[in-house]
Amino acid sequence: MTTSSSGSVLDAPSPTSAGASDIALSVSGIHKRYGGVVALRDVSLDFPTGTLTAIVGDNGAGKSTLLKVISGAEQPDAGQVVLHGELRRFRSPLDARTAGIETVYQDLALADNLDAAQNLFMGRELKVGWGPFTLLRRRAMRRDTEQIIQRLNIKIPSVRIPVQHFSGGQRQGVAIARAMNWGNEVIIMDEPTAALGIAETARVEDLITTLRERKLTIIVVSHNLDQVFRLADRIAVMRRGQLIELLDAHSTDAQKLVSLITGLATSHEGA
Repeated sequence: MTTSSSGSVLDAPSPTSAGASDIALSVSGIHKRYGGVVALRDVSLDFPTGTLTAIVGDNGAGKSTLLKVISGAEQPDAGQVVLHGELRRFRSPLDARTAGIETVYQDLALADNLDAAQNLFMGRELKVGWGPFTLLRRRAMRRDTEQIIQRLNIKIPSVRIPVQHFSGGQRQGVAIARAMNWGNEVIIMDEPTAALGIAETARVEDLITTLRERKLTIIVVSHNLDQVFRLADRIAVMRRGQLIELLDAHSTDAQKLVSLITGLATSHEGA
């Protein structure tokens, strides 16, 4: 595996077609309760390497809670998370990130007062020296950020400008670039275009397509069903904390999907 000077995996070769059918991530028997509310009930789902799985459902269906369990933000009351065949217990988002799972949150989790390079390397700064004599390698981080931004064809004014001056689409681009740079196993996106206009949504979808072309395993939560059909290989339908149905995005239609989401059709009827 090759890396940039940042030690990232952006330049890593895509998995071979022989490995594309492997299961990158698996959750089984996941339960999560908040007081008297059951947020997740016995959720089991595999995420094959190199596929994009969209998770859909009404508010309160359990989508975001499932993402939080996978990303380490929440711990399940029962059940397992397995990454490439190895049982994992993520106690925090840092545990998940260390394992190669990156999350693009709906609020992006960017520091507005920092520039693009500082945000991309936040918590993973390049340094030289030792102990109290450590210095940040600012020039190297800016150079690497420029290369990453160019490779992904993200248009921003400058890597030196605080991201608070960026448009919504540009900020989303920085967040996705950060996830792609460090996420060598799974990338999770929670409503990646919810607050964007038509043009910026199209640019973000282009970025997501770039991730798919690199055979990364992607999980997307989205209420935009048109977007789901444009991007997804598979669609997982959740309702009231349960996985109702797993659909092939290329062999289903919007009417069937809406019926499953709303409960007008059972999983058997929607099959």
